[in-house]
Amino acid sequence: MDKKTFEPKIITVFKEGYTLSRFFNDLFAGLIVGIVALPLSIAFAIASGVKPEQGLVTAFVGGFLISLLSGSRVQIGGPTGAFIIIVFSVVQQYGYEGLATATLLAGIFLVIMGFLRLGDAIKYIPYPVTIGFTSGIAMVIFVSQIPDFFGFHLEKIPTHFVDKIITYLQNVRAINIYSVVLSIITILIIVLWPKVTKRLPGTIVAILVTTFFVHWLRIPVETIAGRFGEVSHSFPIPCFPHLNFGIIVKLVPIALTIAILAGIESLLSAVVADGMLGTRHRSNMELVGQGVANIVSPVFGGIPVTGAIARTATNIKNGGRTPVAGIVHALVILFIFIFCAKWAGFIPMATLAGILISVAYNMSELQHFRRLLSGRRGDVLVLLLTFGLTVFVDLTVAIEVGVVLAAFLFMHRMAEITNIKLIGADSNGDHLHEYTGVPKGIEIFEINGPFFFGAVNKFRDAIASFEKPPQVIILRMSAVPAVDVTAVNALETFIKEANADGTEVVFAGVNRRVYNTLNSFGIVEHIGIENILADVGLALAQAVILMNRERQVKHEHQR
Repeated sequence: MDKKTFEPKIITVFKEGYTLSRFFNDLFAGLIVGIVALPLSIAFAIASGVKPEQGLVTAFVGGFLISLLSGSRVQIGGPTGAFIIIVFSVVQQYGYEGLATATLLAGIFLVIMGFLRLGDAIKYIPYPVTIGFTSGIAMVIFVSQIPDFFGFHLEKIPTHFVDKIITYLQNVRAINIYSVVLSIITILIIVLWPKVTKRLPGTIVAILVTTFFVHWLRIPVETIAGRFGEVSHSFPIPCFPHLNFGIIVKLVPIALTIAILAGIESLLSAVVADGMLGTRHRSNMELVGQGVANIVSPVFGGIPVTGAIARTATNIKNGGRTPVAGIVHALVILFIFIFCAKWAGFIPMATLAGILISVAYNMSELQHFRRLLSGRRGDVLVLLLTFGLTVFVDLTVAIEVGVVLAAFLFMHRMAEITNIKLIGADSNGDHLHEYTGVPKGIEIFEINGPFFFGAVNKFRDAIASFEKPPQVIILRMSAVPAVDVTAVNALETFIKEANADGTEVVFAGVNRRVYNTLNSFGIVEHIGIENILADVGLALAQAVILMNRERQVKHEHQR
């Protein structure tokens, strides 16, 4: 076991030696990422149905703790678009108190998952499932921003996707052309500004330009202050969520979804960072760090937090190489929150809509989505089902159904790969394959591939192909990497039925892992260790001995 499995990377960095030049690189990167994170934190909070200052608090508290405890050198944490759907739904149904409870539970789940070393397991969630719910989230975010994009003044927006579209169509005559223009200008600035310079984020430029013109020209569009009042700049006093057992039970599935989402996104971000830097992250420590951040975030009025892929990439591109850059990013947000938060009230809602539509487009994974559509039918089914359930039903249901369906498809494919065949004689009486000179009364079966419950029916069908039971059956298992309990049970039943028909069973080429499984269930003791041989040649020799022994027994009975 690696002794550093649960050592935060910041400790490793300081053990290696932290130089002044490294600090200045991290300082610059942290400043840039802090500026990038500012509008996103506000936008994600508003889209999630909470106050803008709660997004800033989340970015500071969560971002600081994730960098301090992360298993990655350059992870940047904060609120992300992945949580918008589920956070909005929880706030609408249970209020912020319910969200705080769910976030805290998710944090506990993440810590447990980390200590159970499930960091690698989370990365095995099927790709079509990940793309399906990510694209679904992007679609929901896009649709949720239509009212602010067009300047609709809606007292209440329906929860379900189809109802939202119907409501928007009913209000199509209430479009505010100024909001549309502002949103389009915001999107154009975000898209085109990198061609001018990548040092200053396009989102900040868009906010500064549009806010200035709205305030200077008194353009009649809704602003953050107009909807939420003045943005608070007072750092919240810690307050532990009130835990109600009845609510906790209802929120457990939601908390698990938040935990899985946080785990997936943070580990994907860490993998992307490793690819850019040639480093290796500690996945289990990453989950623990994410968990602690999500436990503490709601204590200060925050929302769920995770590693953010785009902000982490921005950190790397601007020279960030250690967790110190993430800590600087968090302190920058704290400074802006305390001293400049009131100015955030002037930001137009249409500008935030443009920013979130850009985020939704980047999240949509359109290129990967299209590529998967041309793949195998099973993968396409998982992709579309996960996407559809995310958009039209619920993210929790989408992940559960997607993972289960993908697992069934995987098992089906493994069952197709597993081949069980009888090596018999051809029409000329000559034995097939490499087995020549096999005496009559001996039959050889080959099992190729993992022998598990999905392949058991194939085994039973193959075994049932005899008209007359042979004297000895050899099971060649050299190409079987593993067996499961169902397969062992099928083998046990087969051996008992074969013995009842007077047929002996010999195993050939059993590897150590399969042998240990058979031994633990008593199969080795039942057939005798002398009937488990290293290869078919030895198994044939043993089969001949068994046949001769049987003939001798019959001869003695006849006498």
